[in-house]
Amino acid sequence: MRLLLDENVSSPLRRMLPSIIVDHECVHLLELDGWSGTPDQNLYLRAAEGFDVILTNDAKQMQRPLEVAAIAASGLHRIEYPHKHPGLVGIGLAMATIASALPLALKLLQEADGQRLIALRGIDPTPANRLRVTDPASSAPKFWPRSG
Repeated sequence: MRLLLDENVSSPLRRMLPSIIVDHECVHLLELDGWSGTPDQNLYLRAAEGFDVILTNDAKQMQRPLEVAAIAASGLHRIEYPHKHPGLVGIGLAMATIASALPLALKLLQEADGQRLIALRGIDPTPANRLRVTDPASSAPKFWPRSG
């Protein structure tokens, strides 16, 4: 499959993608002459001429009637990934989300009998959901040596 990476796909993600989806071609919009700044309702129709999938971070597209109509008319598959956190944490979460889910999404799309809209599920960055911290002084694991 041929994927078009929307303008909002960051450089670190763009560089990572070829290493996790080796059987597919990824082209970033900024690599295409004259495509930068193309409004989304025009982008989907233009991309339909040479791509199968658009990967985007723009969750609001699906809330704008003209863009939804353009997505539907294009016939392209649309994959959205969450990226709501700033800085290194945000990039790391986006990379983890894409690395773990995009290969599955692409496999599903190869077998699809029509257009699909996929939202990759993000990883919860809150410490309680990302880390399990144990203080062996107050809650010793089984077989933890006792002091004294």
